[in-house]
Amino acid sequence: MAIADVKTAYERVQAARNGKRPMGSYYIEHMIDDFVELHGDRRFGDDAAIVAGVGYLNRIPVTVIAMERGDTIEERMKRNFGCPEPEGYRKALRLMKEAEKFRRPVICFIGSSGAYCGIEAEKRGQGLAIAENLYEMMGLKTPVISVVVGEGGSGGALALGVCDTAIMLENAVYSVISPEGCASILWKDASKAPEAAAHLKLTSYDLLKFDVVEKVIPETGKTDREICSALKAVLMTEITRLSQMTPEALLDHRYEKFRKIGG
Repeated sequence: MAIADVKTAYERVQAARNGKRPMGSYYIEHMIDDFVELHGDRRFGDDAAIVAGVGYLNRIPVTVIAMERGDTIEERMKRNFGCPEPEGYRKALRLMKEAEKFRRPVICFIGSSGAYCGIEAEKRGQGLAIAENLYEMMGLKTPVISVVVGEGGSGGALALGVCDTAIMLENAVYSVISPEGCASILWKDASKAPEAAAHLKLTSYDLLKFDVVEKVIPETGKTDREICSALKAVLMTEITRLSQMTPEALLDHRYEKFRKIGG
């Protein structure tokens, strides 16, 4: 189904939240060959909100980590509506460290309103799990590419967003807070979410201007398969470029990427 043109920031938020919008598993299925899913954080359990494993992108071995909300109501309940718990972030980090050992590029697909904020997740160290990912990903000696395919919310999204190249689909959003949450704090009125969305600068083109992301994949008038094909081509180009760098040069490049944000 071709995506209609959207104009305002809040229209892009609504497009990013669309229940029919493909999430991480779709891109794995249509882009990654011979994918083998791996489970568990080796500490507590497995988190179905994050699908992680190894496979091939055009015969290049890669590690893939994807946020997934599910399609049916049963699957969405199983996957906690795409809101990861600490086990998901620890599973992701475990696979990233494995990828570093074997010099496999890491591809992260981001699409979640945020990390699960339930009391049990907090008891098991939700904040620490996110912080550990941020710290470890900054020093990971293998290429990391993050793709925001839907709603990228708060630290829950950032925990997979420390990378060498950040890519966003045109109608994805990436923000520290939801427009409704921002409006509730600033104006005590969630109905002002469209105004908040405009001020948050959360759209792909806003973030491209601020050097938060390096690439935007157009969606307007394109089918899901066409978007996937365009994204795959960009991923291949970036993996080829980043894989030619030494580990030291890669870390310097990543450091400079984050230093220049907003400049």
